Amino acid sequence: MSATLPETWQQFLINAGYSPDLWEKPLAKSLARRQNGQVFPPEMLVFNAFALTPPANVRIVLLGQDPYHDDGQAEGLAFSVPDGTPLPPSLRNIFKEYADDLQRPAPTAGHLGSWAAKGVLLINAVLTVDAHCPGSHASFGWQDFTDGVISALSRKKESLVFMLWGNYAAKKAPLIDRNKHTVIHSAHPSPLSAYRGFFGSKPFSAAAAALPGWEW
Repeated sequence: MSATLPETWQQFLINAGYSPDLWEKPLAKSLARRQNGQVFPPEMLVFNAFALTPPANVRIVLLGQDPYHDDGQAEGLAFSVPDGTPLPPSLRNIFKEYADDLQRPAPTAGHLGSWAAKGVLLINAVLTVDAHCPGSHASFGWQDFTDGVISALSRKKESLVFMLWGNYAAKKAPLIDRNKHTVIHSAHPSPLSAYRGFFGSKPFSAAAAALPGWEW
């Protein structure tokens, strides 16, 4: 059994005017790559974010760039790692800002499934990557797929929050109707840029303020 975009998302995107080629072509390229080497995340977790957060449940879109490319980290959710896995530097910084922003203890486990269950769509712009080779699947067409997802959510949904961290994510901003949705942009949480505008940006309280009744 191979990876499959959940039916709810297939229908959502088809109803928004997209062809299944949008996700089937990059998936086929990544599956072909698996024949000759290690690809992350594991095949059945490629669409994990979509399985955990159906279109009807989406309240927040949190966009990452590439899946983690080291062993045992990528699980198909942007920034998330399986519980028991050491926290990558960006996730440590996310949790630091989370604690400072919301005045609560920082999470100690890296799996963000609880956020996904609340309606946070944790998607990377590119859904697969060769082991230890960041950006290696950037030309596969995944970005066209995630552009389609963001555009469809912007057009079909109301009052979402889009959290765009870093210049790479900011490139998606033109796809979002700011008259309908809230866009929160800051520096990326990576060690290279967290001190240039991610720390202190208070994205979690800003998202909650834009969504009445929302709690992290």
